[in-house]
Amino acid sequence: MKLNGIVDSLHGKFGNVVFRNWEGDVVMSRLPDRSSLVPTEGQTAHQQRFREAAAYAKSVFADPAAKAYYEAASENRHKPAFALAVGDFLKAPVVGAIDLTGYAGKSGGKIAIVATDDVGVAGVSVVIRNTVDSTVIEQGVALEEAGKWRYTATADAPAGASIVVEVTASDRPGNATVKTEAKP
Repeated sequence: MKLNGIVDSLHGKFGNVVFRNWEGDVVMSRLPDRSSLVPTEGQTAHQQRFREAAAYAKSVFADPAAKAYYEAASENRHKPAFALAVGDFLKAPVVGAIDLTGYAGKSGGKIAIVATDDVGVAGVSVVIRNTVDSTVIEQGVALEEAGKWRYTATADAPAGASIVVEVTASDRPGNATVKTEAKP
C-alpha cells in the first residue's frame, strides 16, 4: 500500500479488513475470527469494570458541574474529558506519607498527609484508634492546604495509649484507599 498526500495514515477496520501500522509500514490483513474464543474469568471481570467506568463517564457528562470539572482537568492533561473520567474511575487515589511528628496524642496536634490521585483527591478522612481495644479516640475530615492534607486533633488520647492513625483518601468516582500508621 502506498500512502499519498490525501491519505497520510491508515489504521482501523474497514468491512472485514484491518489496517495496522507495523514497523513504520501500513499492513492490511483479514479481520481475525475471534468467535470461538472464550474470555477468562479475569478478562470478563476487567470488561465489566470497564463498562462500569464508561457508565460513570456518561453520568459525568449528564451532570453539568461534573462535566465542567473534568473538561477543565482535561485541558491541563491534553486528554479528552471522557477518557479522563474513565481513567479516574479505574484508578484509586494513593495515600503516601502520613507524618505524625506534629501529633503527640493531644488535642491540637497536627497530622500531615500526602494523598494524590490522577485527577484529584475529593476528600481525606482520619480515624485515630487505641490499638489495645480498637476503640475510636476521634475521627474527622482533613483539610487541604497547598496540595497537602492536614488534620488537627480534637481530643486527647488516653495516657500511655498506643495509637494507630487510619487515613482514607477518596476521589470523585468513589474509589477509596486506606493506609494506617502507628504512633509509638
